[in-house]
Amino acid sequence: MSVPLTFSPEVAAARAQGAPIVALESTIITHGMPYPQNLDTARRVEDTVRAGGATPATIAVLDGALHVGLTPAALETLAQARDVAKLSRADLAVCMATGGTGATTVAATMIAAHLAGIAVFATGGIGGVHRGSEDSFDISADLQELAQTPVTVVAAGAKAILDLPKTLEVLETNGVPVIAVGHDALPAFWSRDAGLAAPLRLDTPAEIAAAHRMRGTLGLPGGQLVANPIPQDAEIPAETLAPLIEQAEAEARVAGITGKAVTPHLLARLFELTEGRTLTANIALVLNNAALAAEIAREIVNQTPK
Repeated sequence: MSVPLTFSPEVAAARAQGAPIVALESTIITHGMPYPQNLDTARRVEDTVRAGGATPATIAVLDGALHVGLTPAALETLAQARDVAKLSRADLAVCMATGGTGATTVAATMIAAHLAGIAVFATGGIGGVHRGSEDSFDISADLQELAQTPVTVVAAGAKAILDLPKTLEVLETNGVPVIAVGHDALPAFWSRDAGLAAPLRLDTPAEIAAAHRMRGTLGLPGGQLVANPIPQDAEIPAETLAPLIEQAEAEARVAGITGKAVTPHLLARLFELTEGRTLTANIALVLNNAALAAEIAREIVNQTPK
């Protein structure tokens, strides 16, 4: 039984031609920033993918239909929508079955991309192990998705608000390759250096594409995480962020904020504490990741025997 997918005309044409496609998540639109900045950023990310020679496929559930690629009108409607569900593996099917509307996280976007035959996905940062997880058991479904769904995910590392050493350990335990691009250190979202050595390093899109294809040849499950450092002129040093993250976390604990609400709260609070610098950095790193993802997607197509 095939899964019903709704392709935008642009994505349908790219699929028919065997052209490179890059999947894009939609939570950055609905939960990441306010309108109209979210719409402007989404358009810029899509245009960056196009400029890199690939087709963007922004993924979302609209009225129960799983859309792979959004028309300009649908993108604008989503950017202004309210009470949009935040979808991961656990709730994607329920949202579709009940005719709901939802934005896809890293995990849900990977699922949809794989169903659509899309090999590469660009995002900002992945979820991971939350600080205090030994008590809360709060670990993002993104990590398990990377272990089982064969999509190459280009991100600026895991979000800096997480427990990065534990996140790295879980990825290693689950056999997920963590590949820093042109860098020996693991990036940490807004910062280029998390203070941790990257498990693997590759320097070119062609090498990353070859690694993706080799995993398929070997029949290995899961994808690979491509950790692409934020551009140097846009980064916020880790030592600047550390005390602000601790402050935001303490405030969240006092307020009793848990589960899916934690990350949006922390990101919003850090935006305030940095006077908007985190949002500026977030946009820069997403655009940087989209550009690299387009190059990798092109290389995968070029390396695939015709």
